[in-house]
Amino acid sequence: MMISLFDQFASSKLMGISLIFIALMVPLSFPNSLPRWTNNRFFTTQSWVIDRFVNQLLMPLNVGGHKWALLFTALTLYLISMNLLGLLPYTFTPTTQLSMNMGFAVPLWLATVIVGMINQPTSSLGHLLPEGTPTPLIPVLVIIETISLFIRPLALGVRLTANLTAGHLLIQLISTAVFVLASLMPTVAFLTATVLILLTLLEIAVAMIQAYVFVLLLSLYLQENI
Repeated sequence: MMISLFDQFASSKLMGISLIFIALMVPLSFPNSLPRWTNNRFFTTQSWVIDRFVNQLLMPLNVGGHKWALLFTALTLYLISMNLLGLLPYTFTPTTQLSMNMGFAVPLWLATVIVGMINQPTSSLGHLLPEGTPTPLIPVLVIIETISLFIRPLALGVRLTANLTAGHLLIQLISTAVFVLASLMPTVAFLTATVLILLTLLEIAVAMIQAYVFVLLLSLYLQENI
C-alpha cells in the first residue's frame, strides 16, 4: 500500500532488477522492420508519419542542421515510447524522473552550444547582447542573457517532468475517488470514471506532445547556432 501519492514515481524492483532499467530497454525491443519485401499498413503509416515529422522539424534549419535528423527522430520516438509506457497498468515511467530528463537535456543543449561556438562564434556570442542596446545596460543584459542560456536545459527537463508527473497524479487521484465512490454512490462513480477515461485520452496526447515539444525546442536551439 502506498504511503504517498508520489510513491508511484519511485522505481520499484522486479526480480531484483530496477524497473527504470527495464522501462528504458522496452522501446529498444520494438520491431522496426519486417522480413518481407513490402511492409504492412502499420509500418507504412509509421514511415509516412516519420517522414512528415522530419520535414516539419527540419524545415527552418539550414542544410548543416539536417545531419541531426536521425538523432531528433530517434529521440522523439524514444520519449514517446517511454511516456506512453507509463500509462499502462503496473508499469514505470522513466521520464517522470528529473535526473533522467536532465540527462537528455544537458548534453544535447551543450552540443548545440558547442556547434555554434565552433561554426559561428561571433554570431553565437552576439546573442548575448541584442542589437541597439544602450551602453549602460550592456553589462546587465549580458548577465541576463547568459543566465537565460544556462536555464534552457533546466527548462527542458523540468517541463517534461512536471507535465507527466501532474498527469499521473491526477489519474491516481481520480481513480482512487472512483474506487471509493463505487460502493457509496455508483452514479457519481460512473461519472467520475468517465472523467478518468477522458483524462487518460488527454494524457496520451500529452505524452506525445511533450516528446515533440522537447525535440522542437532542441531544434530551435540548434537553429540559433548553425
